[in-house]
Amino acid sequence: MPKPRSSASLAARPVGASISVVRVALVLVLVCVGIAWVTYYLVAVIDDGTPPWMADLGDWNLAIGFGLIFLGLALSAHPRSPLGRGRGVVIGMLGSFLIGLVWIVVFYVTSQDADVPIITDLGNYNLLVGIGFMAVGFVFATRWE
Repeated sequence: MPKPRSSASLAARPVGASISVVRVALVLVLVCVGIAWVTYYLVAVIDDGTPPWMADLGDWNLAIGFGLIFLGLALSAHPRSPLGRGRGVVIGMLGSFLIGLVWIVVFYVTSQDADVPIITDLGNYNLLVGIGFMAVGFVFATRWE
């Protein structure tokens, strides 16, 4: 029969187990900047070519934006962030796997006929985006206990 936990053992958690506000803020900034970068490139830069420095980067803008998103999500798997502990790991892992799977399926289903904004702009790079989300899912899977 397992011994019941006492309140003293719960209070004796290590100091490093608390949530880091700086890490959570960094994760939010990385993900939001990545989404904003991709959105701004697809909405404004492709049409009129301004700012020129961003237009000169071409498709690298998509790599920068999605890279920031993936980096932010991978950093959120750390135990000092809410998604890096307990049920958050399972939510992050399954969410990343499912987003990657849905991204690839939508690309294959709509690649010939429909005009889905981001999907058609990325072309075959959609496979890299879907696999990137799945790779983030594997980062979460390494934290699962």
